[in-house]
Amino acid sequence: MVKIAKSKTVYVCQECGTQSPAWSGKCSGCGSWNSLVEENTSSSLSAHSTASASTDEPVLLSDVLGESVPRLKTDNEEFNRVLGGGVVRGSVTLLGGDPGIGKSTLALQIACTLSQKGQKVFYVSGEESVAQTKMRADRLSENENSKLYIVNQVDLGVILKQLETLKPDVVVIDSIQVVYHPEVTSSPGSVSQVRECASFLTQVAKAKGIALFLIGHVTKEGMLAGPRVLEHLVDTVLYFEGERYSTYRILRTTKNRFGATNEIGVFEMTVSGLKEVRNPSEIFLSERPVNTSGSVVVPIMEGTRPFLVEIQGLVSRANFGMARQKTQGFDSNRLSLLAAVLEKKMGLSLQDKDIFLNVVGGVRVVDPAADLAVALAVASALLDKNIPQDLVVLGEVGLSAEIRSISQVVARVKEAEKLGFKRCLLPKNNLKAKDIQTQTKNFEIIPVESLKQAISHL
Repeated sequence: MVKIAKSKTVYVCQECGTQSPAWSGKCSGCGSWNSLVEENTSSSLSAHSTASASTDEPVLLSDVLGESVPRLKTDNEEFNRVLGGGVVRGSVTLLGGDPGIGKSTLALQIACTLSQKGQKVFYVSGEESVAQTKMRADRLSENENSKLYIVNQVDLGVILKQLETLKPDVVVIDSIQVVYHPEVTSSPGSVSQVRECASFLTQVAKAKGIALFLIGHVTKEGMLAGPRVLEHLVDTVLYFEGERYSTYRILRTTKNRFGATNEIGVFEMTVSGLKEVRNPSEIFLSERPVNTSGSVVVPIMEGTRPFLVEIQGLVSRANFGMARQKTQGFDSNRLSLLAAVLEKKMGLSLQDKDIFLNVVGGVRVVDPAADLAVALAVASALLDKNIPQDLVVLGEVGLSAEIRSISQVVARVKEAEKLGFKRCLLPKNNLKAKDIQTQTKNFEIIPVESLKQAISHL
């Protein structure tokens, strides 16, 4: 007698993965509307998933021999920096970003680079044919790769069999949303499909020491599509950021089990693919206007890397009775706080003014050291007073208008000095650092304790 696997119908939210026994218009988990989709679950699939799990016995941590496995270095130093020094064998990396921003281009460039270094690379393209992938490689001038295998396949079972046959060192799945498991009845791209396919691929990568790259789609809100568990399964999560009509792209890591989580890489999109930008500070400041109010330069830190960005402020009279505050690349709530400090502690009239703030180059600034630069940009725009061109500004602003100390001030000042700046406005408490006086002898340091002192210096 053949035993039929039990199945049941559930409704799964395609935004957050919440399951419900009955359909409803609004998801109880994330609150999104019309996101529940009917899916059939089978007990045979869960049994198969359990059987494929590891059967290793528990061992003492002190008895485990540490392995020092060298990372796989690519020719792209920006990509190596974001990953923490290179690709780790057996790691799973999720790469997300808006459509057309360059995810597949970067993945193919990295695959070609690793194959040229002797690694056997398997590129699974579910959205492009083999001929289309070859055209992309020709455009990138990356067509002489003896150990790069490509295939157009979306069936997970076939992909796993091909992995057994080829035994590659690196695998790229483009993209995880189009891959489907034959035993899952829901459509490709659903929460169940993405969860099961990513889980199977991750188990294979860990067991065989394969460096796995998964390319993921994003939702209209800019989040990675699929269940939240997808980000928990992988070791590293990378996001591609950048304006659609800008040539510059920023690769940011939000999760990394093998390195820092605050590193970024800067790339330029060209006809022949993505080119790394070795000196982003010079790029972001190349078109800075001269003798213009509201323009301030601040050295920010992204991981271990300092670079300079320009912050522009504009203040105008509100025409419709209600003042607006618009930001690009900076937290709008933080701008409201700094505007309140300027009005309450400094006596600047901003209640009937529209405030606009822009971080040039499409960079998103979260470093608290940019507070003083933002406050001075708004004050400069309101008073129509120019900030000196050879000055950089550093400092965190408190609610009492005090200027608080910041971290890694020596690296920030050195980067500013390298680009020709002569003076720096920074918190007075940072002068206690031993290296600040010895390593910046030819650089004028202007210490300030309050926002009032900073404005009076300018």
